[in-house]
Amino acid sequence: MIQRIRQFFRALFASMKEPDHALVRQTLSKREQLLFYAMHRSDQVHAINVARTALEIAKEYPREVNRTLLLRVALLHDVGRRKGDLDIWGKVFAVLAMKFFPCIAEHLMQARKGTILYRFGHALYVSKCHAAIGAGQLREMRLLTEASIVARHHLPPDDHDAAELIILRMADERN
Repeated sequence: MIQRIRQFFRALFASMKEPDHALVRQTLSKREQLLFYAMHRSDQVHAINVARTALEIAKEYPREVNRTLLLRVALLHDVGRRKGDLDIWGKVFAVLAMKFFPCIAEHLMQARKGTILYRFGHALYVSKCHAAIGAGQLREMRLLTEASIVARHHLPPDDHDAAELIILRMADERN
């Protein structure tokens, strides 16, 4: 829970600096940058932090790592959460609801568009399914390797996981 509190305060005060923007420009194509910048600022900063942490982990990792792919998936891993879908307070709500009231959270995710509960349900849905949403966006852009990693970054580890996926999970957990 302390990690979640730390994440909350980092998100509140998140800002992108010029070196962060330069990293995005150097790593992602213009179309990919549109996905990145469609995220809430706090998610952009989180992705930058995950990318830098992932590169540090990769230096010591015992297996061969494609650092270019690792950097790309770290920057793109949360593109399924866009501005307007899930802001900071929406994330707080989603985390608490899914932790303490999972049955109610599942019920809210079924709320119909136009109802008063839809916004809450949509926030929960995006929080729970953002990896699949982001992977779908990447597949549409024909980024199949990136999509495969993004789709699995919240799934339990598997013996056949690529090094880049393993490192992404570790870096995401630390940030």
